[in-house]
Amino acid sequence: MKMKALLALILSSALVAPAMAAAPNANAPKGGNFVLNLGGEPPTVHPITATDLYSQNVQLMVCEGMAKRNSETYDWRPQLAEKWEISKDNKVFTFHLRKNAVFHDGSPVTAEDVKFSFDAIFEPKYEAAHLRPYFEGIEKVEVIDTHTVKFTAKDLYFKNFESAATLNVIPKHVYGDVEKSKKMNRSIVCSGAYQMTKFDRGQMIQLKKFDKWWGNTAPEWKGMYNFDTITLRFFKDENATLERAKKGELDYIDLRIEAFMKKTEGAPWGKTVIKHKVENSSPKSYGFVGWNQRKDLFKDRDVRVALAHLLNREEMNKKFRYNMSDLATGAIYVKSEYAPNIKAIEFNTKKAQELLAKAGWTDKDKNGILEKVVNGKPTEFKFTLIYPNKDTEKYWTMYREDLKKAGIDMELKYLEWNSFLKLLDEGNFDAVTLAWGGGTVDPDPKQIWHSASAVAGGSNFINYKNPEVDKLIDEARVEPNKAKRVKLLKEVYKKIAEDAPYAFLFNDKFDFYANSSRMGMPAETFKYEIGTDYWWIKP
Repeated sequence: MKMKALLALILSSALVAPAMAAAPNANAPKGGNFVLNLGGEPPTVHPITATDLYSQNVQLMVCEGMAKRNSETYDWRPQLAEKWEISKDNKVFTFHLRKNAVFHDGSPVTAEDVKFSFDAIFEPKYEAAHLRPYFEGIEKVEVIDTHTVKFTAKDLYFKNFESAATLNVIPKHVYGDVEKSKKMNRSIVCSGAYQMTKFDRGQMIQLKKFDKWWGNTAPEWKGMYNFDTITLRFFKDENATLERAKKGELDYIDLRIEAFMKKTEGAPWGKTVIKHKVENSSPKSYGFVGWNQRKDLFKDRDVRVALAHLLNREEMNKKFRYNMSDLATGAIYVKSEYAPNIKAIEFNTKKAQELLAKAGWTDKDKNGILEKVVNGKPTEFKFTLIYPNKDTEKYWTMYREDLKKAGIDMELKYLEWNSFLKLLDEGNFDAVTLAWGGGTVDPDPKQIWHSASAVAGGSNFINYKNPEVDKLIDEARVEPNKAKRVKLLKEVYKKIAEDAPYAFLFNDKFDFYANSSRMGMPAETFKYEIGTDYWWIKP
């Protein structure tokens, strides 16, 4: 489940991350229960069908692939595969599985399971549209022997090896029966360091250290996965989460900027609960308001740009974010090497009115609402914005007032997460607000922005389609030269920004979080992630 005006004030209970390289503590104490707030309840934890960030965060703890990125260097480190070979033409990847790797049910991890894990993504009944863009460059997966598996690519998609290496390996004997396995929403069987032992709806998920995990005896994994058990809570309300952290009921929580600055002062903050403001090299998330382009209201680019001009991000950043965020310029982290040199759309009511008038929206009857004849019918400019997080409601209230002044009526509708996701999957909404995580250092926009992803269960749920963008994405994906690929993708992100399919919000400059004082850690952040996998409970 995410991104320069800085405040000079550093509160006494906040720590600033050091610049030195972080490294695991090989002598970290083992044991204890680590309690963290997941931020919401995953509707399912199924390793193929789950699409939301909450379920992905669970999978990161219980599942594993052939290899894993190093948190500090970003180099590949062996995981389920003890070694691999890559052909000279970069199209064949042969992985050699660890012979002592077993699934959480005790059955051995075999090459047949790896092949099945790949094949399942393209099984139509699994509806894994969100995963397919990353694996469609793989032509086939072959079993060489029990512990050797070969991936053969059909093209030079630059993420082919990464996709093969990070494929979540799941047991064929558990997930092979599609209809039966699709009902397994509250259980998951993988081979990672932790196994799920409990999923209580509305309460928590409990994980336990897997006593047969191959890494328990591997010296290169010392200092990681130190807890005996992990409890994942689902608190969404910020005030309730902060109160539980103050009482010592949570060992880790993410903080919003406003909470960091206003709601975490005085005891026990700085004593039994420590808050952090850290800066690292992980790509930062961006929030957005997305316009459903199945709706006639949002098909006109001028209208979408006008709606972006009416979003007063400068005031929101000042009022709610203490100017600690950058205004997002588009669908890529503003400091990414892939980001085009473009300016953020400014708050400008005059430009918005001009664009709306150009698109034919006027207030002829002087009732305060713009109107236009659409498909032969007089239509008022009214729509509903759905959102799943009440903590962000103040942003949309401010936006609604600015829209109202321009003659646009926006209704706000809060939905619980499961209901929200259902409408997204169905495409049954007007406008939606959400955020995309920062993704990887080398991005591939196909999952969200290619027209092929505008399908049921796909991530292009606003139905954005631009043939030029499709063509450039397709070219970039098979361009092995990174400099040339960067150039192509810069053009992709430039065109997307010009189309304004979203009203883009913010890129955070920092990560904010808090932990209980009983937590030990080698560093406040690693270069590419905070690194809670390296934490321990102090003796």
